[in-house]
Amino acid sequence: MPNDIAVLLPQQKGSPVQEQTAAPAREHRFDIDLMRLICSATIMLGHVGAQFIVSTGNDPANGSGSYWAGHVAEAINPFAVPMYFAIAGWAVLVGAPPRDGARMWQRVVRNTVPLFVWTAVYLVWAWLRNRNDRPMTELAADSLFASVQPAYHLWFMYNYIPIIMLLAFAMLIKAGKRPYKLGAVLLGMAVLPSVLTTVAEVTDREMPSVAWGFSTYSLVYAVGGALLFALPAGVVRKRWPLYLALPLTMAGALWYNTQIHYVMPNSHLFVAAMSICVLLLISRVRIPEKRQPLLKKLANAALGAYMVHVLFVEEIVAPLVSPDLSGPAAGLLLAGLVVTVMVLSFATSLLWGKLNLRRLLG
Repeated sequence: MPNDIAVLLPQQKGSPVQEQTAAPAREHRFDIDLMRLICSATIMLGHVGAQFIVSTGNDPANGSGSYWAGHVAEAINPFAVPMYFAIAGWAVLVGAPPRDGARMWQRVVRNTVPLFVWTAVYLVWAWLRNRNDRPMTELAADSLFASVQPAYHLWFMYNYIPIIMLLAFAMLIKAGKRPYKLGAVLLGMAVLPSVLTTVAEVTDREMPSVAWGFSTYSLVYAVGGALLFALPAGVVRKRWPLYLALPLTMAGALWYNTQIHYVMPNSHLFVAAMSICVLLLISRVRIPEKRQPLLKKLANAALGAYMVHVLFVEEIVAPLVSPDLSGPAAGLLLAGLVVTVMVLSFATSLLWGKLNLRRLLG
């Protein structure tokens, strides 16, 4: 961001030279608000679609209508999680670089607290519904190191948080700071898998798996996303090739998921190409001024809606999905269930936002 601007006022007779310092306001990127909203909604689409696939055992012979309806939905959403990494990279590297270690720890806490609160919510809910496959105490202990089945959708947070920590660590060093505590935590994450492996070998006891960390693809999405989001308006002059390429990447995802392996990895070429298309189509798009307050409000509720939506998927979607549906019936049911899950999820998130529970629940 630009440095503070010092304005030297004209000297008046009998008065000292006066200075005014004004810090330019940070640009609010409503296009990134829109992207956050799209990502949250698209993941919900994929998770609803997954229930249709699960109902058929991922075999079209058990119900082609539900099978293909689910896979079409899943083919639309692969860009969403990579885009979360891209937004995180832009926020730390470009949009709002941390000024000091304290600010960075605020960001870490803002993401870590909802992660564990919602993990606890899902564990308790599954226990009440008699769905936990292991004792809740074991699942709770494992959730300190990686996501557990009742809260399966929170897996990416174990990658997302370390990425923002690493990027912030580099930015603080570049700014001349000495973020030793942040570095110590990152070092702890780096050696934790080997520590637990050693403990398991010495004690002959099974240790939980560790998901804290990140792979090459997630870091590349974060840094590359920061680069593309930072492009000034007008650089991408012709968008029509993107409108042609995007459906092709989704068709490729559909082919891969149905013919090669389900689920396609986030590091796949089709996912990378799809993510670039979506990013360049949305980045710097102009949001009408009258729509901006609503968009900002919904974007602020997007993370919370993401956190809670699996409850609605499990309690509403799963019981209603059947493999014995025709293609049109499956498509209509899927569309209705997606809308239902989105409305309930965002309404719930907006409600606890009004109750000032955003820091706790996301």
